[in-house]
Amino acid sequence: MRFFARLAAVPVVFASILAAQSPARLHYPGGVALSPDGATVAWTLRSAEGSTLHLTNVADPDPAKETIVAVNGATNCSYGDPVWSPDGATLAFISTCTGEKDKPGQEQIFLWSKADGSVKQLTHVTGNIEQPAWSPDGKAIAFLFVENATRSAGALDAMPPWDGVIGEDHVEIQKVYCVDIDNPSGTFLTPDNFHVYEFAWAPDTKSIAYIAAKPPGENNWWVAKLYVQPAIRSEDSGPLAKHTIGIPRVVLDPTTVSGPLHGLQIAVPRYSPDGKRIAFIGGLMSDQGSTGGDIWVVNADGKSAPTDITPNIDGTPSYFIWINDNRIGIVEDRRGRILLPDYNVAKRAYIDGSVIDLGEVSVSGGPIKDAIAVSNPLTNFAFVQSSYKLAPEVWVGTENGVKQLTHLNDGLPKSTLKVESIEWKNEGFDVQGWLTYPKDYDPAKKYPMIVEVHGGPSASAGPRGSAQWASLGYFVLQPNPRGSFGQGEKFVQANRKDFGYGDLRDILAGVDAVEKKVSIDDHRLGLTGWSYGGFMSMFAETQTNRFAAIVAGAGISDWKSYYGENSIDQWMIPFFGASVYDDPAVYAKSSAIEFIKNAKTPMLIIVGDRDGECPAPQSFEMWHALKAEGVKTQLVIYPNEGHGFRDPAHVKDRAERSAKWFAEYMPESK
Repeated sequence: MRFFARLAAVPVVFASILAAQSPARLHYPGGVALSPDGATVAWTLRSAEGSTLHLTNVADPDPAKETIVAVNGATNCSYGDPVWSPDGATLAFISTCTGEKDKPGQEQIFLWSKADGSVKQLTHVTGNIEQPAWSPDGKAIAFLFVENATRSAGALDAMPPWDGVIGEDHVEIQKVYCVDIDNPSGTFLTPDNFHVYEFAWAPDTKSIAYIAAKPPGENNWWVAKLYVQPAIRSEDSGPLAKHTIGIPRVVLDPTTVSGPLHGLQIAVPRYSPDGKRIAFIGGLMSDQGSTGGDIWVVNADGKSAPTDITPNIDGTPSYFIWINDNRIGIVEDRRGRILLPDYNVAKRAYIDGSVIDLGEVSVSGGPIKDAIAVSNPLTNFAFVQSSYKLAPEVWVGTENGVKQLTHLNDGLPKSTLKVESIEWKNEGFDVQGWLTYPKDYDPAKKYPMIVEVHGGPSASAGPRGSAQWASLGYFVLQPNPRGSFGQGEKFVQANRKDFGYGDLRDILAGVDAVEKKVSIDDHRLGLTGWSYGGFMSMFAETQTNRFAAIVAGAGISDWKSYYGENSIDQWMIPFFGASVYDDPAVYAKSSAIEFIKNAKTPMLIIVGDRDGECPAPQSFEMWHALKAEGVKTQLVIYPNEGHGFRDPAHVKDRAERSAKWFAEYMPESK
């Protein structure tokens, strides 16, 4: 139920700032891979024409000395997901530069040779490729693959039009596919009846661990299990020789395990260096890909109970890597700051002096949220860093700190956006959020404010600010109320069976805190959000008259009907405790429709017609109810859009309509 991942939104902020300040173009570095010896960083650079793949020497990062990897010199196509071979001699990457006219836009895996700079195409498949990973022996590459895919394997993209036998026809299954480097014929490693979300090689290459569930994949991640499966047979000479699919063994089933992990979600499986244990992130997560929770460790043979090595942690781990058999390095979101601590697995505690505080930034480095690239052994690491005051650039670091590697955006004007992290107390919680100041702020004047609620609820608003609203003269509050990442798992789970109540009180307390800090016109407060933020916008409509105008995007108005309409109903059980058929009252309790007689605030409602996460009928219900109650409202349906809008014209139109709505119903006092 999120909208955009935190990192994906950061460049949008700078783009909107620069559009107002300068015609200069913002550069967007992307996926990062660090060579095993830590000497070279591979990274991608996105442009309007496509993307390019760059290699930068860490010791001498002169742009004039960079290597640009290109397939037959082509740069008007896409390059992504670089990953180094274990010996550092070869770089694998995904590209659409195939020259195959019968498969326009089809991605394939290519190999670049460090020895002579040559590039060759490895795969010749048809379908969707994700997360390529070298086998530890360097003889093969495995990746997530949907054969003959018609769409990305996830709930954010537009769902296919309803057609045929529902739930049976047109179901696309993502499996682990493997290609031998010397003999590039490929085969699936995982069974046809498993949809795989993430996977990892065992250090000896003989097994893979993966998180999977029965299809359809967009719905069943919330009940996925951790499996281990042989990747080769003992008599085979390599991963694919005479290959037969091994028998999966369940290592962990969150639906049956006892203790605090019961009924929660798992992600990012990673083998320990000795191959005896598997670590993963377990917690209450709203979406596959929006990862956060505690770090857990379980024996790879599945014969032990999982151990939480980060109990009562103050922040939210979102990514990690094994440093050695008893040490794990973590990427942790703590109240909007990114920390890089090391953890002692046996002692279940921070290692003294190991924490690197990157500050109020966002990081990325690979296909998994908040990933950073590391050398092997770990001596340094690399990632893309950005924030409301830092344009995205590639950075490298060691245990002694970090330094900027690229300077792609040095010539652009500095951001004038003023953003502050603020904290307030409510009902025993310490709540954090982000306050963006209006352009040309004058403390002698009173300003309107828009409250922007993030999707999720298990997600967080990061340090990006809100340039769109600031440029129009609004303060913006982006709260992280209970249910958000960044303050430990207890805080994340604090709104279970209580959607819209405690979190709304946290938000309103945040509004009060802002009004004590800066000059806000309390009669000109607006509320907006997408996905879970859209639900909160709809629910707040019926719970408070504090807001003068509301814009609800991809919202949920009636949890009872939503249960039977959406494509991802499995996510609801961990949050509501039971299905709607077993406990309809808990769903009714948080449904705006149940309290529609209280509605008075003008509301603009926006949704895509093929949204599978928050289907359009939910917006129809709210719009219809508001009209019936005589409340000013407008419903806008965007064709061929899913939960995350893709058409730039639709994105632009949505922003313009929202701005017009707030301007009309939050006019400046005369």
